[in-house]
Formats: sequence, structure tokens, C-alpha cells
Amino acid sequence: MITPTMASDGASPATPATTSRAARTRLVLAAAVGNALEFYDFIVYAFFALTIGKLFFPVHDPVGQLLLAVASFGVGFFTRPVGGLLIGMYADRVGRKKAMLLTLGLMALGTAMIAVAPTYAQAGIAAPIILVIARLIQGFSAGGEVGASTTLLLEQAPANRRGLYASWQFSSQGLSALAGALTGVALTASLSTAQLESWGWRVPFFIGTAIVPVGWWLRHTMEEAPPQNVATAPKAPKIPLFAVLREHRRAVLNGLGLTIGGTSAHFIIVFYLSIYGVKTLGLPSWTAMLSGCVSGAILFVVAPIGGYLSDRIGRNKLAQTTRILLMLAIWPAFALLNQSPTAGTLLSVVTVLSIVHSLNVGPTGAMLGELFPRSVRATGAAIVYSIGVAIFGGFAQFFVTSLIVITKSVMAPAWYVIGCGVFSVVAVACMRERSKETLD
Repeated sequence: MITPTMASDGASPATPATTSRAARTRLVLAAAVGNALEFYDFIVYAFFALTIGKLFFPVHDPVGQLLLAVASFGVGFFTRPVGGLLIGMYADRVGRKKAMLLTLGLMALGTAMIAVAPTYAQAGIAAPIILVIARLIQGFSAGGEVGASTTLLLEQAPANRRGLYASWQFSSQGLSALAGALTGVALTASLSTAQLESWGWRVPFFIGTAIVPVGWWLRHTMEEAPPQNVATAPKAPKIPLFAVLREHRRAVLNGLGLTIGGTSAHFIIVFYLSIYGVKTLGLPSWTAMLSGCVSGAILFVVAPIGGYLSDRIGRNKLAQTTRILLMLAIWPAFALLNQSPTAGTLLSVVTVLSIVHSLNVGPTGAMLGELFPRSVRATGAAIVYSIGVAIFGGFAQFFVTSLIVITKSVMAPAWYVIGCGVFSVVAVACMRERSKETLD
């Protein structure tokens, strides 16, 4: 049981006062680079799904090719919880830094495999098998990445800046989404269809692989300060999962509730709205990428503001207020889109919803980490985040499309966000405010 203690304005127990600003900057960059690579790959894979489907799946029906390409991408979500569990326990047992080096190496392997994978015409059935294996490796890595890196940011941050430091994990997702969208647009605009299918689609994955050495250097050379009282610091149990499920069930439920609301809104606002505008409202295809660029840029800029504000006014107050505002705004936003289906309306809706959503996710990283003690923090945070994202994010488009078919209502995406948001409202109401307490 952690005794609540008011935090001072100095360094946290895990952060010596002598830690330099340069070392902390490197820490943030090192923690963010792996998550950024994951979401960069997410965007470029989705952007070239049609091309990948044509090259890797021998189905004569174009729709069938697209479905198989999307399915090969989606399999990565199945290995997220497994990666979150195993890499989270590894981080608790041997350290956050070693776990982050492992996840970056696995991400590099998966991305490089896609970059050099032979097509079906070159290797037959081996081609889609290689593609699926690469996605499974990436999903496994991504599952453990967030728990290890967010935990490191939280533990190494100054006591009065934990929210700000942890928010860079989500901010990096916005920057990588923007970079991925711009890369896709640039290649599509500059290359012919034949060039894209021959070699152009591989370029973004080579770019992602080329970033890895920089990330590896940052992570290998960063400083991971130990707890202030090393002798009395609790050791990780042999199997951290058992300790999490046995001693921290309430924290797991609260963390899942928090993640469900955030990830459902994220996938609808950042990804699905652009598809909705093109497929359902009949808007031109360029609006999809522009919408993705807008939402990515806003997440990059505004999420740290949310983290900063959570350090000042409290995480629970900010998370609860912005969640309720988002739930109140999402239905009128979809209603406006259907009444006035223009590119201007879509971009306006994406802008407003992205600002509120980004403020909401700003404190989320710190809140998830603060739910668990240091000895099982990476395991607990990885489990709740990877499971929540795998189910309510990875299957968000499936759930929403099914709801539209069942209800015959184009407002189903709004109801999905509202329904998932209820879980977050309840979870935050059950969580203790920790922004002014010492972490451990």
C-alpha cells in the first residue's frame, strides 16, 4: 500500500537532482521514438493497403485483396496483449531500458521484413506468410513498447512534471501520423502507379528502418536513474502478472476503463472520420489524408499541453472534464457532417474534436502508470493499455461498421464513442488523484 505523500517541486525519488536537462531531453526522445515508429508504420501501411493487397494476395476480386491486406494489418493487434504481458514483465524484472531496446529491435525487424518482402509473383504463398509474420512481430513489440517507455518517462520525470513527460508518448503518435501521411502523399503525387507497385510502396518502410539506428543510440546511451533508496526499493516478483491480478485488480479495471474511452475516441477521430468522409459522405479522397494530417499535428502539439495542465490542476479533473465534453460534442459533430457533407465541415469537425481529445489523452500516460507500484508498473500499464487498444481500437472500425448495418444509422460512430466514454467516466470517478503525491 502506498502512503500518499505530497510531492515537492524538486526531483522525484526516481530522479536525482543532478540529472541534467540534456539527459532528460534525450530520455524523452528515446522513449518517444519507438512509439513514433509504430504509428508511422500504421499510417503508411494503411495508405498503401490497396497496393499491398494487389501485390501480396492472389485474389482476383479487388475488394477481396483489400480485405486480406487490411486483415494482415489487423493481425498485429492480436499479439499486442501477449507482447504487453511478456515485455512488461521483462521490464519490471530487468529494467525499462533493456525492455525498450528489445521493443525497438523487434519493431526494426518487422518493418525491415515488410520493406524487403518478396511479392506473390516472386515468392508465391511465402509472400503473404512473410507479411503476416512481420505484422505479428510488430504487434508483439508495440504491446510492450507503451508500458516500458511510458513507465520510464513517469519514473524519471521531476515530481511536478510527470504528466508533461508521460504525455510525450502520445504526442509522438501525432507527429508520426503526420509524417506517415505526408510521406504517402508525396510518393503518390510524385510516382506513377507502375512505379508505386514496382518499388515506391517500399520506400516508407525503408525510411522507418533507417530511423532505428538513431533510436537505438538514444536508448542505449540514455540514463536510467535507479530508485533513490535502492536498498529498500521493492523487487519485482518472479511473475509480475500474478501480483497484478492478485493485488491490483481494481487498478486493472480502472486502467481498462480509462483506456477504452481514450482508444475508441482516438481511432474514430484520428482514423475513422477521414474514411467516413470519403466512403459514407462521398467527399474527395484527398480530404482523408488532409484530415489525418490535421489530427496528427494537433495531437503532437496539444497532448503535452494536456500533460502540463494535469500537473497544475490535477489529472482527474482534466480527464473527466474533457471526456464529458467529447461525449457531448461527438453526436452534434456527426449530425453536422451529415447535414453539411463538405471538406470544410469535415476538417472543422476533426480540428475541434482533436483538440478536446488531445487534451484528454495528455494526462492518460501518467494516470495509467500511477495506478501501479514500481515493482509491477510496466506489467500493469502494458496489460491494460494493450488489451484496451487491441479490442476497442483494433476492432473499432469493425464495431462501428456493424453498428451502422444493424441500426441503419450513420450516427453509429458517435454512439460508439459515447458508450465507450462511459467506461472512462466511471473509471476516473473511482481513481485517486495522484498528481500531487510522490510516485513511490
